[in-house]
Amino acid sequence: MTKTIRELAIWFWRSSRGLRLQAVLNALIGILSVVLDFAFIYATKWTIDIATNRAEGSLRMAAYALVAIMVSKILLGFARKWVGALLGVRSQNIFQQRLFAHLLQSEWNGQEDRHSGDTLNRLERDVRDITSCITETFPSLLEVSFRLVGAFFYLFSMDARLACLIVCIVPCFLVLSKVYVRKMRTITRDIRTTDSKVQSILQESIQHRAILKTLERVGTMIDKLEQTQSVLRGHVRHRAVFSSFSSTLLSIGFGTGYLVTFLWGVNSLQAGTITYGMMISFIQLVGQIQGPFRDMTRFIPIMISTLTASERLIELEDMPLEDDSNPITFREGAGVRFTDVNFQYRESGRLILSKFSCDFPKGSTTAILGETGAGKTTLIRLILALLKPTDGSVVMYDENQTVNVSPRTRNNLVYVPQGNTLFSGTIRDNLLLGNPDATEEDMREALETACAGFVMDRPDGLDAICGELGAGLSEGQAQRIAIARALLRKGSVLLLDEATSALDMHTEQQLLKNLSSRDVGQTIICVTHRPAVIEYCSQVIEMKRAE
Repeated sequence: MTKTIRELAIWFWRSSRGLRLQAVLNALIGILSVVLDFAFIYATKWTIDIATNRAEGSLRMAAYALVAIMVSKILLGFARKWVGALLGVRSQNIFQQRLFAHLLQSEWNGQEDRHSGDTLNRLERDVRDITSCITETFPSLLEVSFRLVGAFFYLFSMDARLACLIVCIVPCFLVLSKVYVRKMRTITRDIRTTDSKVQSILQESIQHRAILKTLERVGTMIDKLEQTQSVLRGHVRHRAVFSSFSSTLLSIGFGTGYLVTFLWGVNSLQAGTITYGMMISFIQLVGQIQGPFRDMTRFIPIMISTLTASERLIELEDMPLEDDSNPITFREGAGVRFTDVNFQYRESGRLILSKFSCDFPKGSTTAILGETGAGKTTLIRLILALLKPTDGSVVMYDENQTVNVSPRTRNNLVYVPQGNTLFSGTIRDNLLLGNPDATEEDMREALETACAGFVMDRPDGLDAICGELGAGLSEGQAQRIAIARALLRKGSVLLLDEATSALDMHTEQQLLKNLSSRDVGQTIICVTHRPAVIEYCSQVIEMKRAE
């Protein structure tokens, strides 16, 4: 996906919200630094001319002026560092939080095209590059431009022919830059893509380390990492060779400019048309003119990297957001009805549900059975409005209203997914995700209902630490805490997707008994393979794979 310059400019302006203060302060500091550099050049010329009796004035005052300028430059350097220290991390955090929020609030299609490692790479490295560009590179470009224009007119005021001769390098620079940008943009994109693959391998391998050990395939993943890193190194070498070649050509041009200026100054000095102070000023001003071009050779890779990062982040921002405004609440309970629902994850993919119709009446308890691939989990995701039907309708209803399920109806749902879904932190932290306002008594009651009373028997109780994915707990314990977390959330419909798969038969039966005995009027929909669930249900639906 390639964006036009105009589209990128609009995106950068919109993305700079929260970063503009640092950018403006850095720009002001840069411009003041340029002014001080020109003042130093003038003060140097004045000092030398006074010393050689070519100008009137006090040598002591000239020395004081030089010292004052140098002190001012040192103070500006401190100011630049303080701005970076105080606002730099804040700026990156603001941008990262904004993208993170968009990502979590965007629609979910059940089959993500992008690996989570690639997404993390974008949220970390690409965000860092864009933030640095807005707060550091753009102000530096403004400083460099101001320096270039100011130095040219300063030199032009002293010797117009020399100034025009020095800037003759500009056309050559622009031609080389155009070729350089086009090539480097492609190379940088390849580097970023491969870097994301490396992070994906690292993330998956660490997350599934136990599986790799039991399959005895640790060496396989190490080899896969080495192969991907080898490709990355190849791209980096390619960039280094091309960049070095381009930099060499520019260095030849810059060296020629310095040599021309020096010989021009020596000749003019011999002819008596300039002073020693003017010759020193010539050399300094040529550096001020060529310096920006040299800086631009440094900025070009940064800008190319930034363009690549911006396109990758725009891809995240282009993910459509869910409409979760104005929630629709069923306060007295609700039923769910499927009518002629077809669903497939991709247009060319297999039909998961075909003309599926079913009613889950208000207050009913339904067991959903079926073979693997029959669409049981898909059915739950449709109720949650994580997915949308290809055809047909899924509605939530009561005596007063019937509405299509959507993110706006999700506040009526209580969901317990299959597997271990605990977050790292304390058990209390995990439970409060179900209801941030829950009291300790509420949490105790939910734990008892979920057959997770063992939590209160632990030395730290609710403040016991859970590792990543519930490390330190058995699968069954983690599953019961996840159920308790869901029960703290108030909702008309309880969705259990293989929520008792890790429990022994006795604990499962007790849990189901606890759930069915609650007088809360919830509609319960339970995906299961366990026959023991059926005796607690008012209806059973057996799903089959769509042909």
